[in-house]
Amino acid sequence: MFSNDLVCDMLDFIDDNINRKITMIELSQKFFFHKDYLMRLFKKEIHVTILDYINRLRIFQSLKDLQETDKTILNIGMIHGFSSLEYYSETFHKVMGFSPSIYREFARRSVNISEEDFLAVQEKLAEISTFFDMITKYRNNRKKILTKSLSIFK
Repeated sequence: MFSNDLVCDMLDFIDDNINRKITMIELSQKFFFHKDYLMRLFKKEIHVTILDYINRLRIFQSLKDLQETDKTILNIGMIHGFSSLEYYSETFHKVMGFSPSIYREFARRSVNISEEDFLAVQEKLAEISTFFDMITKYRNNRKKILTKSLSIFK
């Protein structure tokens, strides 16, 4: 079974616009379908809501900044499309199961991180990586349109 072209197009649009606010009205207008239909189809195909996908992607992309830069957690949250430190931290905790500061300690190999937190971070990193591997496979399973050239145009 092939991946749904509309869902792949939605994934592409979301990925291209991830660092700004994306609304269901905008998606509805862009893809010419009612927002309820888009939400049901996305959930059926990807197994998470559109908002959950957006939040997971934003958090996933923010991990690199938490690891490799000295930017504040607030600044990283704002760069990745969150409107406040509270919303970023809350969403990060919901997606990952721990705070951005615990991840930063893990990524920097801090001795201050407990073994329990260390194992939790490893587990969640594997889980989120598996999720985005599934998204990549879904996209790669898109039906390819074969085109044959007509002999009169050669």
